[in-house]
Amino acid sequence: MLSRMKTLSCLQILTGCTNTEARVSSILKYCNSRCLAVVPQGGNTGLVGGSVPVFDEVIINVSSMNNVISFDKVSGILVCEAGCILENLISFLDNRGFIMPLDLGAKGSCQIGGNVSTNAGGLRLLRYGSLHGNVLGLEAVLANGEVLDMLGTLRKDNTGYDLKHLFIGSEGSLGIVTKVSILTPPKLSSVNVAFLACKDYFSCQKLLLEAKRKLGEILSAFEFLDEQSMALALSHLEGVRNPLPPSLHNFYVLIETTGSNESYDREKLEAFLLSAMEGGLISDGIVAQDIQQASSVWHIREGLPEALIKAGANYKYDLSLPVEKLYNLVEEMRTRLENLATVVAYGHLGDGNLHLNISAPQYDDAILAQIEPFVYEWTSKNRGSISAEHGLGLMKANKILYSKSPAAVNLMASIKKLLDPNGIVNPYKVLPQSMIH
Repeated sequence: MLSRMKTLSCLQILTGCTNTEARVSSILKYCNSRCLAVVPQGGNTGLVGGSVPVFDEVIINVSSMNNVISFDKVSGILVCEAGCILENLISFLDNRGFIMPLDLGAKGSCQIGGNVSTNAGGLRLLRYGSLHGNVLGLEAVLANGEVLDMLGTLRKDNTGYDLKHLFIGSEGSLGIVTKVSILTPPKLSSVNVAFLACKDYFSCQKLLLEAKRKLGEILSAFEFLDEQSMALALSHLEGVRNPLPPSLHNFYVLIETTGSNESYDREKLEAFLLSAMEGGLISDGIVAQDIQQASSVWHIREGLPEALIKAGANYKYDLSLPVEKLYNLVEEMRTRLENLATVVAYGHLGDGNLHLNISAPQYDDAILAQIEPFVYEWTSKNRGSISAEHGLGLMKANKILYSKSPAAVNLMASIKKLLDPNGIVNPYKVLPQSMIH
């Protein structure tokens, strides 16, 4: 009954509000005055419980805030509301000759406000960088209902503190993002995809270095998966087949290039592949001959989360590690688990992001005991990040000290206290409760 009364009270205060940020503002002002906690929600595609209510918090879903406000065809600057679905924005821009600098497997459901709030990474980070570089401005509503207008569209603005960066990646714990201004690159006509086999992880590393040197400005993605990942995809993804001849390959690499001159780009890619083959870095490979084949190759990589769900219980870890050490953790985990579970590794090798997955028929405390806290301790010892692109949310809030110093976390807690003194905005997320109060 209490939750229903909260909902009715929040609905009653919306009377007279004509625009979306005003509605969010009214709700937050009301909730803050009564110390009612709120949880912002978008597409609910997160993997760490960042948009999940813990007790009886008021949920503020921004899905109806889905309008494109403006688009500048000269600069490529898009201004839109937080509830715009990423795939819809991709389609909107595609019709105008531009692309989003962000591409995710969950693009059909995730929303740009959530993407910005979690600083989502994805498949295009190697080429276009993180959202900290692509978001030019945003509008956010603070816990007390104040609307903070930082919706600039300038590439250069060196006036004071750049406050928007506090909200990019803060997972809604400092305020609710309602509008976003984002720089979008022009769509390029030449796209090539190569799918390659490597005998060992050292060859993958060398191949990445050579790709950066010889493909340079046209390199747009460098993904990897191990043989366990391929086996999982072949077993659980409908219509998937290995595009390479049957053989035992330990690692696979997916390289994408994007440029403006098809013949030049193709020639450059083929010269790189020939050199890599002669140097023993790749044992086999293909270059996609059309869009359909390119899509089928990408489906292997993008379909792995779905395959893991179908395979059974899955312990997921999203880690950022030095590239040269990245696969050492996988091998050590296999030694620890032996026959208890299957260790599956894939990710964005181009930016050092490992998706470590432990797949088992069912969840088992004995398996979890072998994984945690070892995986966090190993990552911390090697100066990695326990969350490369998924955030901390509820599930990893208490693990932040594996990646950040106590002084840094205390400063974060001070910022949280300054902007949200009553602690109503997405409580229990991002920061340990013991360091907030």
